[in-house]
Amino acid sequence: MYNPQLETFLRVAEAGSFNKAAEEAYITPTAVIKQINLLENSLGVKLFERTYRGLTLTNAGKSLYKDSKYIIQYCKESIIRAKNAMNEKENLIRIGTSLITPVQLLMELSPKIQQYCPEIKFQIVPFDNTPENAREILANLGKNIDVVGGIFDETLLKLRKCQGLELIREPFCCAVSINHRLANKDKLVIQDLYGENLMLMNQGWSYYVDKLRDYIWKNHNQIKIVDFNFYDANIFNRCENSNDLLLAIKKWENVHPLLKIIPVEWDYSIPYGLIHSPQPSETVKRFLKAVYKAML
Repeated sequence: MYNPQLETFLRVAEAGSFNKAAEEAYITPTAVIKQINLLENSLGVKLFERTYRGLTLTNAGKSLYKDSKYIIQYCKESIIRAKNAMNEKENLIRIGTSLITPVQLLMELSPKIQQYCPEIKFQIVPFDNTPENAREILANLGKNIDVVGGIFDETLLKLRKCQGLELIREPFCCAVSINHRLANKDKLVIQDLYGENLMLMNQGWSYYVDKLRDYIWKNHNQIKIVDFNFYDANIFNRCENSNDLLLAIKKWENVHPLLKIIPVEWDYSIPYGLIHSPQPSETVKRFLKAVYKAML
């Protein structure tokens, strides 16, 4: 489906070393170097600057690194689509899952859902939570993924041209490093956040986040707001490494083993539910109705 040398390229780029990449792939450094040389020759570009200090990506390498993850993921998803087409299972619901879109709530509801729709089967479709994947998946719901569970609001749904079934409201919490001074608390008051950096998604991403942002700006300027672009593994790592606080929800408590998610005594929350195509199939419609009934 795609040049397997791309996976070796990604491994080397992330490891920063032929030797480390070889260890991870259980092959020899010579084999890794050979694959990279073949890839560079076939593409006609230089991907790495090789110095005695190690490897650094060239501009061409940086560009290919950005696109390769998407290419590989798309190819894997195309195989899933082909298998789905071959099986032609009319009663299959494909549930997308990633680091911050876990299927925990649906799994808890599955016995009740099965009562209402015993013919429906579930297929879990994992994906990497990158901006490119998020845009692609939400824009094409119903093709290889039917529903994704997560937080949303009207801004997101309108931007990505999807619809959402709200199941619950998730209170905003704070994720903190287990080594942070606040980690010994089971609940926070907003004054606990004074003097801290609080990481929030950029303004305009969510109406509910912006409401909290405005409240902090107007009433609690002792808290410094730090903007970021996207919830992914990097932002959770940054929270743990920087000792900053990160706005989070309780359902993300298993995302990072060195972070603790603590409720805050404020009246701010965000809808959590299922995001789906604006023109769902009849099977998806039955499934959504069953989920709604299971929540009652």
